[in-house]
Amino acid sequence: MAATDQPRRKGLVWRLPIIGTILRDIERDFNSVFYLIGGAVSLALSAAMIWGLHVLTLVALVEVFAMFVFMIAITRG
Repeated sequence: MAATDQPRRKGLVWRLPIIGTILRDIERDFNSVFYLIGGAVSLALSAAMIWGLHVLTLVALVEVFAMFVFMIAITRG
């Protein structure tokens, strides 16, 4: 194996226990994203049924942060 054949090292995010596992699974099969989205939506709806509208407010705040990071990533290229 030549020096150029070595696999690229993944970043810190890929080594995190839960997030890294999800990212590796998405890297293997892109359709896993839809299962992740479905699970997140059903988790939010179940939490809203238990704790009420406070959970939906927290979910909206998380989405604002996620969209902010997404827009910065798009602008940086």
